[in-house]
Amino acid sequence: MATDLTAPARIQSDVASIQRRTLGLLFGTQIIGGIGVTIGIAVGALLAVRIAGTAVAGLTQSAAVVGAALLAIPITRIMNGYGRRPGLVVAYLVGAVGAVLVVLAAVTRIVPLLFLGSLLFGGGTAANLQARYAAVDLAEPARRGRQLALIVWATTIGAVAAPNFAALADTVTGGWGLPPLAGPFAFSAVAFVLAAGVLFALLRPDPLRTARRLAAAEPPSPPSPLADPTPPPSPLAEPTSPPSPLAEPTSPPSPLAEPTPPPSPVVRRGAGMRAAWRVVRDRPAARLGVAAVAVGHAVMVAVMSMTPVRLGESHGDADVLRVVGIVLSLHIAGMYALAPLVGWLADRLGRPAVILGGVGLLLAACAVAGTAGHHTPQLSVGLVLLGLGWSGTMVGGSTLLSESVPAAVRPSVQGFSDLAMGLAGASAAAVSGFVMRAAGYPVLTLLAAIVVVPLVALALRRGPTGAPDREDDTCG
Repeated sequence: MATDLTAPARIQSDVASIQRRTLGLLFGTQIIGGIGVTIGIAVGALLAVRIAGTAVAGLTQSAAVVGAALLAIPITRIMNGYGRRPGLVVAYLVGAVGAVLVVLAAVTRIVPLLFLGSLLFGGGTAANLQARYAAVDLAEPARRGRQLALIVWATTIGAVAAPNFAALADTVTGGWGLPPLAGPFAFSAVAFVLAAGVLFALLRPDPLRTARRLAAAEPPSPPSPLADPTPPPSPLAEPTSPPSPLAEPTSPPSPLAEPTPPPSPVVRRGAGMRAAWRVVRDRPAARLGVAAVAVGHAVMVAVMSMTPVRLGESHGDADVLRVVGIVLSLHIAGMYALAPLVGWLADRLGRPAVILGGVGLLLAACAVAGTAGHHTPQLSVGLVLLGLGWSGTMVGGSTLLSESVPAAVRPSVQGFSDLAMGLAGASAAAVSGFVMRAAGYPVLTLLAAIVVVPLVALALRRGPTGAPDREDDTCG
């Protein structure tokens, strides 16, 4: 009896220990992966101009965005079948292969190779995005928002540090005979391989597989008291009567043991994007989570991508890059710097409330930036608000989505969300250029504000409460 009573406490202690270890590893690899992604993005457009010309430079950047979105599909399938660890490792390794291909394209000046490399380079971004979901597989329900936001925030460190490594990487690799601007991508490849190696060696036990085992261990517990009073199974009751043999297989191994046959058949059925769409369609909270992430990202990308063009209309060539750098740095700070606070608010006020707050900030950003004219300080304020609004929809939407779907299909749904987010961002970037040319920056911000409005109606519905499904309580 004593063993039975203490087993849940031991399981909780084991889960808490695994979760702390998981968060520490994810935090570290997010910094490494963030450096790998940002150091490449920082010089990607300049390298593309040298290889393929200005007209094609934008397309290579879009290829990286689309690559991150499309790679979410195979990465999700790997996670469904084998867990978070192999999925994240493969994503980083694909990003490393893409970075190597970009370096080869710089050496050979082969444009198709540059596009293929840029597409696969999106694997690094896909891994960074999927890591935020791994942070909540074993999180307590009351701390899911904060722990997801912590991993989002870790990207800030890598994003801020990366540009400082670009010149160093170029100088170092220049001595190896690589052409200018190829060095940062060589450093990206090293960073991705390092992140993959750390996760492969240390992310054990796998948080998703552990969460599924905990969820699967819940149903067998009701039959056990029913088996005791029945007289026929007296031979079966003999091995069951001593608590120690029973407690060993059920309590301690459930969070820690890796090989488990039960999850695989369930996972195979729910591995596709079509199944994920059905789950999202049938759950109001999941619909709100996916919509918040995709719409918030699309609005942010549309306005942010055309802001340098807007600044170029009022600043000369001598100082436009400096001004653009300052404004975009403030924007990135708005996106990531306050993510832990946003996660804390999501836990305290609820996920829909934080999503609504993010929507309000996005609307305010469109109003401030759209009416700024050529007043750079006001435009900077608008971009900071834009980043804060994105943080609210990203953290609130991702947390709500993760806790509103069963553990068996969670990776599929999360991959579907990242696919929708990536395609929405790529589409917004493509359309924003045409809108900017045809109607100007104020009209672009107005259309972006209109796109965000339906989220208000969706978030105010009584359906999504932010409470996790009953079957998922065991996973957090």
